[in-house]
Amino acid sequence: MADNNTKKIPRVLICAPCSGSGKTLITCALMHLLKKRGNKVAAFKCGPDYIDPMFHKKVLNVPSRNLDLFLAGTEGVKRSLVAGSDGSDIAVIEGVMGFYDGMGATSMEGSSYDLCLQTETPAVLVVNCKGMSRSIIPMIKGYAEYGNPVVIRGVILNNISPMIAREISAEIEKELGLPVIGFLPKVEGDIFTSRHLGLVMPDEIPDILQKIDEVAEKLAENLKLEKLMEIASRAEEVTLENLSKAGCLATDEKCTRDKITVGVALDEAFCFYYEDNLELLQEMGAELKFFSPIHDSGIPEVDRLLIGGGYPELFARELSENKTMIESIRKAASNGMPILAECGGFLYLQKELTDTEGNTYEMAGVLEGKSHMTGKLGHFGYVNVTANEDNPYLPLGECIRGHEFHYYDTSENGQVCRMNKPSGKRFWEGYQCAGNIFAGFAHLYYPSDPEFAQRFIRG
Repeated sequence: MADNNTKKIPRVLICAPCSGSGKTLITCALMHLLKKRGNKVAAFKCGPDYIDPMFHKKVLNVPSRNLDLFLAGTEGVKRSLVAGSDGSDIAVIEGVMGFYDGMGATSMEGSSYDLCLQTETPAVLVVNCKGMSRSIIPMIKGYAEYGNPVVIRGVILNNISPMIAREISAEIEKELGLPVIGFLPKVEGDIFTSRHLGLVMPDEIPDILQKIDEVAEKLAENLKLEKLMEIASRAEEVTLENLSKAGCLATDEKCTRDKITVGVALDEAFCFYYEDNLELLQEMGAELKFFSPIHDSGIPEVDRLLIGGGYPELFARELSENKTMIESIRKAASNGMPILAECGGFLYLQKELTDTEGNTYEMAGVLEGKSHMTGKLGHFGYVNVTANEDNPYLPLGECIRGHEFHYYDTSENGQVCRMNKPSGKRFWEGYQCAGNIFAGFAHLYYPSDPEFAQRFIRG
């Protein structure tokens, strides 16, 4: 392997026994401390989640990337890790769910542990110590020794009194040989609250940066930051088959040099985007112009539209009342403008949306269908999206990977594509295509099928 295909990236993955252990809080506090100490920090999230990377970006003021083994594959994950770490001193990766939880109930495939294996990244285990003292030790022992090979290199104790923390830390290091990097006492109040799709978004939390700063200072009082840096520095070099950018993986000769402008909906209602997707479009020659379907009077002067997921159900009235925006989208659609929409964007393009309180509002109406809250997750998890019918972006039989996570359903989900779970045991139909509009529930990962993105850009 050529030397220029190998990169040294000091890095660490913050994991936990289960969701709710404090991964996001500890990750944000650590990144904040590292930044305050003068380090250039790169942020990543294991898995397909959109919201945790928003908190990372709020702390660092730089984009956070997803590292997802199903969507991107091992080589794609390494490529994102290299690209996102360029110029940084340390990369901090937030894990997903429990450390060993994978794509199935009995599988570790795609788990935080799997990501550590595939990228040779050391892990630090965050343990919520509420209601425990000595029981903390066998819990840590089980998690630290379960994997083969072992990748957990340190521990952070969360939600624990200083007195117990100091006593139990000495026992952990004595019995398990694992360093306790630090501990965080109980934080009063809930900094991060949740709703039906997960955590509320950073901009909805008053004084979020001040709150994270306060937590970071509490953590700093009991943190061996130099030990964290030492663990991160031991990470193996990242080796790639090819360091060329993901944008034109197999089709360099087809990448356009002419700038195509893409209007990207970005506001309180639409904010779920994979950084790799946006970068891929830019590498293919797109200039991104962000706009707000809530606040702007119309779409910008662009050649294409991308309307991502988010929370349109929380802003249905505001979206419906912005008639000039709706009219500009209708005009663009009738003129044949290429439009991609997913999940929340799919709901917005249909005729009506019923909000979480049961009020129904008129939407853009360029697609058939009415949407409503079901109160339960629909088709949750990873999907292979394969075209049932020819359309401008995904020819018959071609497949792109994605992820679904939504509590809404519609009266017209479409039948242009067939969605399969990775296990191949479940499938359903979805996606509407009207003219040059392609819209459905799945959040697509464009680098899994670069031709899809190129067709959108080339038109």
